[in-house]
Amino acid sequence: MQDILNLAKKIKLVIFDVDGVLTDGSLFFGDDGQEYKAFYSRDGLGIKLLQRTGVEVGIITARDSQLVNHRMENLGIEHLYQGRLDKISAFEEMIAKLNVSPEQTAYAGDDVVDLPVMKKVGLAIAVQDAHPFVKKHAHWITEHNGGRGAARDICELIMEAQGTLDDQLNAFM
Repeated sequence: MQDILNLAKKIKLVIFDVDGVLTDGSLFFGDDGQEYKAFYSRDGLGIKLLQRTGVEVGIITARDSQLVNHRMENLGIEHLYQGRLDKISAFEEMIAKLNVSPEQTAYAGDDVVDLPVMKKVGLAIAVQDAHPFVKKHAHWITEHNGGRGAARDICELIMEAQGTLDDQLNAFM
């Protein structure tokens, strides 16, 4: 675990996939074609706490959804790349824009489309219910499933490694 904490200590940017990481991967469609997703509130709070420590948060997702725009706006996430089947190009754009190195970046994914970016970052993370092949190539696997606490696990790992977790939690006392 100390090796993971040493990697997490260097992180300045965390990038999340959406479907299967920030959600449980379920896609709901109404009769009108409207898409619905469920986001876990504890994940959202974890992201906000992490942002308060100065760590940047970004999103790269292959799907394009107005609902995701709304949720990311609600969380204060400005670095949103949707409809990006080529996640590598989005990753390269994001780290160049934020002037961070791949080694200072963590990426959380759940399926094989996430592997190209996971192979390039300093901390590759798979959610607990990720595809087994993805888990095999991750530095760390969350305790919780995607959309059910995995993002909170990631945020708290990074804050613990960087010595900011206690301050963020104690702010509620």
